[in-house]
Amino acid sequence: MKNFFSNLFNRKNDPKSIISFDVIDPIYSYLYNQQGSLEFKVKGIQDHVWVNLFYFPGSFDHDEAKQEIKKAGFSNSYEVLNELYKKANIATLTPELIAEGLEYDYIHIQFYSEPTKEAKQYFKRTMNNFVILFCCSNSLEINDFKILYSSAHFTDYTKGILDTELLDFNNPKNETQEIAVKDFKIVLQGICQYLNIEIPETVELPSSENLVQIEEVTKETFKELITLISRGNIEEDKLKEQSENLFQNFLKPDEDYYEVIEAHYEFFELIDAWNSDWKFDPEDAEYFISNLIGADWSFDYPEETYSHDLFPYIQTALQDLNLELMSYDTKGDNYLFFLAHKKDVGRILELSELTKIEVQKM
Repeated sequence: MKNFFSNLFNRKNDPKSIISFDVIDPIYSYLYNQQGSLEFKVKGIQDHVWVNLFYFPGSFDHDEAKQEIKKAGFSNSYEVLNELYKKANIATLTPELIAEGLEYDYIHIQFYSEPTKEAKQYFKRTMNNFVILFCCSNSLEINDFKILYSSAHFTDYTKGILDTELLDFNNPKNETQEIAVKDFKIVLQGICQYLNIEIPETVELPSSENLVQIEEVTKETFKELITLISRGNIEEDKLKEQSENLFQNFLKPDEDYYEVIEAHYEFFELIDAWNSDWKFDPEDAEYFISNLIGADWSFDYPEETYSHDLFPYIQTALQDLNLELMSYDTKGDNYLFFLAHKKDVGRILELSELTKIEVQKM
């Protein structure tokens, strides 16, 4: 049985916005009636999107959650739920209602976004947690929702959900939330397309694409990626050879991980790339980027600026050439830099996800 309580505000359901009850309610219905957990890819979103229907008290009825609840200073999961309701301005459960032992559902959507410019020097991506609570507004029927948000990783789930805050998605309070809301709209469209849920015609879609169209990985996929990463500066026979080699390594089982990584390094050694220690000087950047573009190149930067702190200044200077600095994720303390045409960066990141050749924006 699902139960929701009235909040203090009028219903908000912008017919033009994809963040609306008319879009979220059918997603909830699917999760409730057919499959309560989803994991899939959405174009333009890093890694996977995770969608889960949880409920109080059942989802917290296990030893780990009980320990987390006790550690947080509460005696049961209903008390945790009441804390969330307080954040969202939803009427809390009375002791009498708690005694009835009813279930209260919520949706938890997780995905990664690009970090803010400020956070980029510390993190490669930002986790987004959207916790959707349902409620009623001027009605006895469920017709509204509130969203709690956090950009933290939920290593302690109870603490994580308690640390969320009410999100005003029409007026994000900072750049992290702005990026998250923009991507959340894409994710909602992707969920609807993945589940074949019809989106109302009045809604202004964030994308005109099929965001979950499954793209088969073939030798041509690797050929396209190599061409974009090398900016077309690769001989045809080498292009064919590397496409075949990387595709065959892609097909290998997970236990051959190191052979696959070795193949990736072999590819980057073949194209114009800059293998750098994590600590480098501005002069290093100017020297190697000059080599990558085949012309003298320099950039402006504040004194005593080094390594990753140089990235914003490098990228600004490269804009004049319509280029962007990117790197293969070596999983170590070094960088494998390359230059890409700015117009190709989005597609490179898509192909990176498909081919598991992990490259990233700097």
